Amino acid sequence: MQCDITIIGGGPGGSAAAISAARAGLRVVLCEKGPYGRDKVCGDGLTPRAIGALNELGIDHSVAHRIDGLRMIAGKKQRELAWPTTNRFPNHGAVWPRQRFDNHLLDVAMAAGADVRFDAEALPAIEDERVVGITVNGEVLRSSLVIMATGAQGAAAKMLGAVRDPDETFGLAIRAYAPTPRHAERHLEACLSLRDEHGTPIPGYGWMFPAGDGTVNIGVGALSTMKGFKKLNLNTLLDQYASIVRDSWSLGEYVDKPRAWRLPMSCVRRHGPGWVAIGDAAGFVNPMNGEGIDYALESGALAVKCFIDDPATASTSYDQQVGERFDSFLRTGRRFSFIIGHPWLLRPGLRIAVGTQAAADITLAVMGNLIDSSTPGAAGRVMRLADKTLRVADPLLRRTRATA
Repeated sequence: MQCDITIIGGGPGGSAAAISAARAGLRVVLCEKGPYGRDKVCGDGLTPRAIGALNELGIDHSVAHRIDGLRMIAGKKQRELAWPTTNRFPNHGAVWPRQRFDNHLLDVAMAAGADVRFDAEALPAIEDERVVGITVNGEVLRSSLVIMATGAQGAAAKMLGAVRDPDETFGLAIRAYAPTPRHAERHLEACLSLRDEHGTPIPGYGWMFPAGDGTVNIGVGALSTMKGFKKLNLNTLLDQYASIVRDSWSLGEYVDKPRAWRLPMSCVRRHGPGWVAIGDAAGFVNPMNGEGIDYALESGALAVKCFIDDPATASTSYDQQVGERFDSFLRTGRRFSFIIGHPWLLRPGLRIAVGTQAAADITLAVMGNLIDSSTPGAAGRVMRLADKTLRVADPLLRRTRATA
């Protein structure tokens, strides 16, 4: 069988690519290794940037629970901020549990004409060092471009060298659902001042993401740059955080067993002859919040656009354009994670992050994935300055990283 594009993975990025390709009249096959209706462990939060990407795709998100801002807590300091109104992104986000969200996008892809196959674990087919399609259930599907939307890198990614850089930051997170009478609130809540059971400050945060369905997605995440990261017990950390918010949220018992996942934040190789990696598979995860759905949606649609523009140069053009859009900010975030891995730097950093309105606005933009290479205003200037400064400091940051 010959088609234009084959896609490995049925998450938001894979679906965005399938929708874009099918609507453009391309022959596209998407292979999802799980069954229809499978769940994906996640925080379920959609940033304003993600809503903007859904708008670009023409996706109806009215069924999702609307979120108007972020409540940031650092020690005794608390700030409740509305998502900013800009000419680039809408001023609201959402909480949309991934089981329903992913299935909705897959339904849209199928309605658009994409051939979506479930229980179909695919691997890239390689000939003469070029990816020429995929193999799935004993069948070879040849295509001009293979899009790797495999999430946290697995067997398919390893075949192509699309793996995490072992010298870079990664994250771990855990989440559960719990009933709360505050399930319909319009603000996300992020506690930036977490500590482990020994009292060590955690470079990460705890979250309460109200789902509007009677429950809240409660979770915690941590970066690998902290000393003792390998010994960090996520279940214990989640329980500690739950005990902090239980009274204020009238939190009930977990609906199901907490589930953890890994957050890749780098990628050694994200394109090659005949293929590209998108979303988490390409390491497009913000080190400051662990969020990557918006990047997955954008990179999936961009990969197809590059193919439509010129199939012969699609992979190299994609790598260049996606790099111009994301690399500077994500690189700065990874370098900054080495700084906050030190408790004695994390504590004053948190005070600064929410200490003034101006600083809190920049923190909000970072937490909302609203910054990239073309961001105007103070947030954009600060991040561009940070990119230049941390580039010079990078060797020192790595030599003195807290995990050493």
